[in-house]
Formats: sequence, C-alpha cells, structure tokens
Amino acid sequence: MRPGSSLLADFYFCLGFFTRLPIPSAASRSEPRSLANFSRAVRMLPVAGGLVGALAAIAMAAASLFGFPPPLAAPLAICSLVLLGGAMHEDGLADCADGFFGGATRERKLEIMQDSGIGTFGAVALVLSLYLRAASLALIADESQGLAAAVLVGAAALSRTEALMPLALLPPARENGTGSAAGKPERAALAVAACLAVVFALAPVVAGAYLARSLAGVAAAAGAAYAIVLLARKQIGGQTGDVAGAAQQVSEIAYYLAFAARV
Repeated sequence: MRPGSSLLADFYFCLGFFTRLPIPSAASRSEPRSLANFSRAVRMLPVAGGLVGALAAIAMAAASLFGFPPPLAAPLAICSLVLLGGAMHEDGLADCADGFFGGATRERKLEIMQDSGIGTFGAVALVLSLYLRAASLALIADESQGLAAAVLVGAAALSRTEALMPLALLPPARENGTGSAAGKPERAALAVAACLAVVFALAPVVAGAYLARSLAGVAAAAGAAYAIVLLARKQIGGQTGDVAGAAQQVSEIAYYLAFAARV
C-alpha cells in the first residue's frame, strides 16, 4: 500500500473505531477495521479528533446564529461531541469512577468496570465532566467565538491522543479486554500522533490566544492524562479501554480549564 493511501486508511480506521461518523465503503473493503490495525492506525487519531472538534465547532456556530448565547450554545457543542463519539469516552470515565472508588479489591474493581450499569460514582463523574466542559467552553465563547471554535478543535485532537498514554505506559489489566486486544501503540505511530496533536492543540494561537496559554493547555492535558495513568496503576495495576476513555475525558477538561481561567 502506498504511504498516502496507508495514512488515509489509518484515518478511516480512526473514524470508524472512535466515532459514529460513516466512512466510505471502499475504505472498509480495502482494509478491515479490526484491532489488529490499531497500533499503527492511531498515528492519524489527532486528525480524526480534529474533525470531530470542527464539527462540534460548526454546531456551536450554528446555535449562535440562531440566537443562542454561549451558556446554551456551549452545551449543544458538548452534546454534539458526545453524539459523534457515541459516548465511548464518557462510558469509560463512568466505569472507572465506579470501579476505582466502589470496589475494595483489584478483582472487584475490574468486575464493576465490566458491568454495563452505572453507579453513584460514575453518575457523579459524568455530571461533573459535562458541566465542567460546557461551563468552561461557555466562558471561552463569551471571550471569543473564534477562540472557542479553535479550542474545540484543539481539545478534541489532543485529548484523544492523550487517551493513548495509558495504553503506552501500562500493561493490560486483564487478558480479554479491549485494552489488551488493541495492544501497545507503535512507537513511531505515537511520535506522529503526538506531533500532530500538538499542532492541533496550538490552533487557538491562530484565533488570537497567547502561545503560553496554548502551551499551558497542552501541559494541563498531558498532566491530567498522566494522573489517570498513576491512578490506574495503583487501583488495578494496568490499563483497560475504560482507563483510556477516562484519560481522554480528564485531559479534555484540563485543556478547557486552561483557556477558561482568567489568568
């Protein structure tokens, strides 16, 4: 496969795996969307994430055109993010919250995380995640609509790349989970993804944000994702797909907060 078409196939893989967006049928025929391709295909994850963020930005702009102020347009943009991603990452955050804080032993924590139901800790985590993202985005949009759009794009690309951190740094916590089936991302793919993610994360600079502010957002997102790595290592001794989802959520929140803070 030619390098260009390989990158396109990886982009389609990321869209098919991480979003609910339809992908061209030709892409499905050219390369099966199985987890066997995951370790290489994640190099295009920031691009797929950036597209998701751009669509959310369009939804927010449309809401603004219809007369909705930032406190209403921002939640609609977050809703679009949830719908486009199929609530995959939100589900991971809720499962981790229930398991980490609701189980007494490692085995019990993993058992709770596999349960499709949602408990008190998971519900609280979801409410806080949705509120912090919507409120932060509303504050940013109140400052500048263009900045809010750029932050949506940067956050979507960067946070989805940060979700790879647990997969790269921790062993699988169980043998039959998604985290184990996906495998550790290739080092070269991680390097490409990291570079692309930083480029997307600096998009707010184009919208008028100071470079230091954007770099603070990158640092905050990385620090939040690493905190999830440390927590997962302590709680269950490894990573799962839910842990990756939790890392995405907290890093997205941290990125928003870095731009919403009045410093």
